[in-house]
Order: sequence, then structure tokens, then C-alpha cells
Amino acid sequence: MTQIRRTFPEPLKREAVEQILAGTPLRHVAQAFGITEGLLGKWKRQFLLKGMDAFPGHGKQLGEAAELKRLRDDLARVTMERDVLKKALAIFSQPTK
Repeated sequence: MTQIRRTFPEPLKREAVEQILAGTPLRHVAQAFGITEGLLGKWKRQFLLKGMDAFPGHGKQLGEAAELKRLRDDLARVTMERDVLKKALAIFSQPTK
């Protein structure tokens, strides 16, 4: 029997963690949201460690990782443009017959 992995949206995670930080017992919040206490504890640790960068979701990257990816993409694009221009210069600098 295959279990389906449940996913939870970022706003739900933030709301649950905010309730815990406001003083509501973890057990009550877990029951209210229908999740395990272990998962809720994990969300709380993630939020305390990363703050607003917690819960990035699918495909989202955190601050420095996103910047690094953007810079690598820019470098690849600029390198390709340079190579094309080198080839064009070589073609147009040949003497005509």
C-alpha cells in the first residue's frame, strides 16, 4: 500500500509556528491542524533557525543560493555571447575574394 506524501502551504506552516510561539501548547496546535507533533516541532526549529527564509517551498531558493544561481546564469549567457562575437569577428575579418 502506497502512502501519499502530504504537502502543506507556507502560510499554514507560518500560522502554526506563530501559534506555538504565542504560547499555545504544541499538542493543541498539532491536533488543530491535523499534523504530528514531530512535524510541528521541525517547522518550529526551521523557523527559529532561518526566520523569514524558512519554508522556501518547491523551486524557491534562499537568499545567497538564489543570488549565486542568478550570477552563474548571467556568466553562462555572457560567455556564450562572447563566443558568438569571437566567431563573427573571425568571419568578417577574413579578406573577401
